[in-house]
Amino acid sequence: MRRFGLIGYPLSHSFSQKYFTEKFEREGIHNCRYENFPIADILELKEIIGSHPDLEGLNVTIPYKLQVISCLDDTKHLPIPACNCIKISSGKLSGFNTDVIGFERSLHPKLKPHHRRALILGKGGASEAVQYVLTKLGIEFSQVSRHPLPGELSYDQLTDTIIRNHLLIINCTPLGMYPKVEEYPRIPYEGVGKDHYLFDLIYNPGKTIFLKNGEARGALIQNGLDMLIIQAEESWKIWNQS
Repeated sequence: MRRFGLIGYPLSHSFSQKYFTEKFEREGIHNCRYENFPIADILELKEIIGSHPDLEGLNVTIPYKLQVISCLDDTKHLPIPACNCIKISSGKLSGFNTDVIGFERSLHPKLKPHHRRALILGKGGASEAVQYVLTKLGIEFSQVSRHPLPGELSYDQLTDTIIRNHLLIINCTPLGMYPKVEEYPRIPYEGVGKDHYLFDLIYNPGKTIFLKNGEARGALIQNGLDMLIIQAEESWKIWNQS
């Protein structure tokens, strides 16, 4: 039996186990299983690897996409300092990032020529992937954080004018994720208009308050479901390549 799984904490929001279990059933893949490994500390990863010798691959989610780098034997495939996919071969852990291709492919269909300046809400591993893609596409961006570093913005600094001047807004925070669906990034939505594109990396619920606020003002909106599906399929390709 080939085993795959997901590490993170908590995993009540997890997409991957359901997706891969249904994929295996749908495609008649009978020799594989996918399970969740909720770990309270990244140091528990070594124990998981040791107690599951048939483990061939892992996905990585909140809050370990950055921390897991120190556990990898091979990082040459990582375009950014964040890992959401690990291939395990002969006990060696190789890191990959499939969030990058997932975000780029999901963002692109609704992206317009006037979406040339962006605000990235939040930090962390997902934000690293978003920054990489925007840089690749030549889109200027500013990062917004509760604890901004020099050159970044705080939420209190955001104004209607700043919002109007940044027509692409990407939520990389967990605000609004199930079960805390009443939460949302506190930005001046009054500045959002029909030329805006609001992208939320959250997929559950399908329409967060962040997206609802944008839609109410005529903006294009996109949740994180397509991104998750794309990154999952890219992970599967990596685990099966020689």
